[in-house]
Amino acid sequence: MVSLVQRVSEAAVEIDGETVGAIDDGLLILLGIHEDDTETESDWCASKCAHLRVFPDADGKMDESLLDTGGEALVVPQFTLYGDVHRGNRPSFDEAAPPDHAERLYEHFVDALETELGRSVPTGEFGAMMDVRLTNDGPVTLWVEQRADA
Repeated sequence: MVSLVQRVSEAAVEIDGETVGAIDDGLLILLGIHEDDTETESDWCASKCAHLRVFPDADGKMDESLLDTGGEALVVPQFTLYGDVHRGNRPSFDEAAPPDHAERLYEHFVDALETELGRSVPTGEFGAMMDVRLTNDGPVTLWVEQRADA
């Protein structure tokens, strides 16, 4: 499972011109599910995202997490994170989880993150064509990955 995590001052996801999820200061999490992923990887990634110390403390040092700041999280499913471009110019998505497996683990991740944070987490919609708008803060962007075979 991979989470592309961006610290943002605002982010929103729209479907057909309607905002379905939006946050102010916090983390935009683009979530990719690998075909071998299980709830174990989902729980690990959710906990890691909740505890990432990427927000500045009083001294300006990146030392606070969403739990410390009360910041928000917006989770957007993105199977293209497992696009392989090593051969040719057209991405292969062979390692991305099939939709039924991916949707189940995506929902599990959101539930686990809500449990970690103790509050509701806005999301995109699995399988929908979405427009994602964000304003990076920093910018701070991290690749958080946990593999089932690791």
